[in-house]
Amino acid sequence: MMRVGLLGGSFNPAHGGHRAISLFAMRALALDEVWWLVSQGNPLKARAGMAPLSARLAEAQRVARRAPIRPTAIEARLGTRYTVDTLRALTRCYPRNRFIWLMGSDNLAQFSQWRNWRGIARQMPIAVIARPGYDSDARGSSAMSWLRRFVRPARQSADWTDWRPPALVLLRFRPDPRSATLLRQADPLWHREFSETRVRDPLTRRMTV
Repeated sequence: MMRVGLLGGSFNPAHGGHRAISLFAMRALALDEVWWLVSQGNPLKARAGMAPLSARLAEAQRVARRAPIRPTAIEARLGTRYTVDTLRALTRCYPRNRFIWLMGSDNLAQFSQWRNWRGIARQMPIAVIARPGYDSDARGSSAMSWLRRFVRPARQSADWTDWRPPALVLLRFRPDPRSATLLRQADPLWHREFSETRVRDPLTRRMTV
C-alpha cells in the first residue's frame, strides 16, 4: 500500500512554495509520495495567461526533482475536468493506494464553489495546509461550517489511513509568500523555454505535448 498525497492545481508555474508544502505534508502525514495533478485548466479561473500543459508539466518536474514528488498530467488521459471525477477515477485506477487530498486554506475558503465538494470530502480524507492571509476566510467559509464536525486533531495526522471520510485535518505551516501569480507578473512568458518541449509523464509514461 502506497500512502499518497494529491495536490491539484494549474501549476502555472510550479514553484518552491509547492515543493515546500508538499514536503511538509509528507512529514506530517507520513506519506510515501505526493502527486502534483497538473490540470488542463481550472474551471474557476480564466484561461487567459494559462501556459501550455507540456510547459507546466516540464516546469513542475524541474521544481520537484530529487524529491518524492511526482508531477502528472493524468487528468488529460482520464478525460476529467472536475476534481470529484478525477479522484473517483484515481481510486479506481490505483486500488492499492491510499490517497489524501491536499489543499491550501485559500482553496478551502472557496471550496463550496467546487463541483460536488461534499462528494470530494466523502471520497477521501482532506488535509488543509495554512496559507498566510487566508486562514480566517477558510475557517468562516460555508464549506467549513459543514466540514467542522469532521475535523481530526493534528496530532493524529499520521493516522489518516484509519479515518473514515469525511475527515479533515488542519495543518499549520510556516508562512510562504511565494505564489504563481507573482511569478507570472514578474515573467509573463516564463514558459517560452519549453515551447518545443515534449514531456514524458512520470506516472502514465505517455508523452505530453
